[in-house]
Amino acid sequence: MKRSTANILLLVGMGLGLLTGWLNLSFVNSIADVTSDLFLRLLRLISLPIIFLSVTATLTGMKSFQEMRKMGRKVLTYTLGTTIIAATIALILYVVIDPASRTQGLIPTESVPTQQGSYLSFVLNIIPSNFIGAFAEGNVMGIVFIAFILSMSILVLPEEQKGFLHKLFSGLFAAMIKLTGFIIAFMPIAIWAFITILVRDLGQNFSHFHSLLLYLSCVIGANLVQGIIVLPLLLKMKGISPLKSFKGMSQALTVAFFSKSSSATLPVSIRCAEKNLRVDPKISSFTLPLCSVVNMNGCAAFILTTTLFVSSAFGMTFSPLDLVGWIFLATFAAVGNAGVPMGCFFLTSAFLIGMDVPLNMMGLILPFYAIIDMIETTLNIWSDSVITLAVNKDLAPKSVPEQALAID
Repeated sequence: MKRSTANILLLVGMGLGLLTGWLNLSFVNSIADVTSDLFLRLLRLISLPIIFLSVTATLTGMKSFQEMRKMGRKVLTYTLGTTIIAATIALILYVVIDPASRTQGLIPTESVPTQQGSYLSFVLNIIPSNFIGAFAEGNVMGIVFIAFILSMSILVLPEEQKGFLHKLFSGLFAAMIKLTGFIIAFMPIAIWAFITILVRDLGQNFSHFHSLLLYLSCVIGANLVQGIIVLPLLLKMKGISPLKSFKGMSQALTVAFFSKSSSATLPVSIRCAEKNLRVDPKISSFTLPLCSVVNMNGCAAFILTTTLFVSSAFGMTFSPLDLVGWIFLATFAAVGNAGVPMGCFFLTSAFLIGMDVPLNMMGLILPFYAIIDMIETTLNIWSDSVITLAVNKDLAPKSVPEQALAID
């Protein structure tokens, strides 16, 4: 399908979704619920195998450990840099807007359920108890760990065995990417379903919207500044066109917005990066899966803003040094948060529990978290894409045409 035709169908799907969501017909809502669930199931069906196969296919094809370290160092440098900037922007907006000053009468008596287990338990999940269990539980970090240690083992095998296994994993990875293309063909129908559900649900969660408006403006504003100003500036510094890059990743960003899942969006991200932006497959199949685990710009902004907002509403005060410290706390809490359902929400709750702050106000934020999560996931995928393009510009072979890299 031509991209122009696909874009038209997406617009039609969006328009129909707005109409059917506004009409709020029960039988149409049921169809939309089933359709959206089926599409997400298909994406999740292939997302974990793609994470595993992309990492193994890339690492087993590397010539040396030095090449791997060089690429990994680039990714982690860009990731920590952009995440720290995202948390800093969130802090600046929080200090300027001061949403906690408008919380009189807002604190509810009801608390909010929390997830059992500490942040340490999430970190321990990096090493799964068994191979199959990591896939069955959707443990993204565990799958990346398995792929990494398996690839390390393959690299020290004799050349013949190493070559065979590399071809095997590369072939399976190519097949999964082809399957992704088939699933994406149904995206206009899925977009109709997602928008129908979104419009239907928006009208049900606005009883406290006015009181939380300043808080929401901090969280969403920080994400918008990061996505519209900071990340495009990084691309410009690398001589890459932000607009062409955004257009090239538009399908992945759309899926991210409605699916609210970085790992489910990964197959589409890899396909867009390689097909539309001509990123070196060796770089995209290593950088994007790694970024889906460690690069969480939106999560850092949410953790910082929400922790300060809720704790300040209950009377806690923070010195300037405390506020600066929260930039780094939010950054390192966000890293490695992939694979945890509503991970940002529960990590923030864990911080508040550790500070002896009641979780009552988290119950007011919860109805709006779906909208926040949509924006955060889109920002995370956009940030993953920007980092991948930057690494590609730094490390891609000189034979790759500059026009293909979306360079001005």
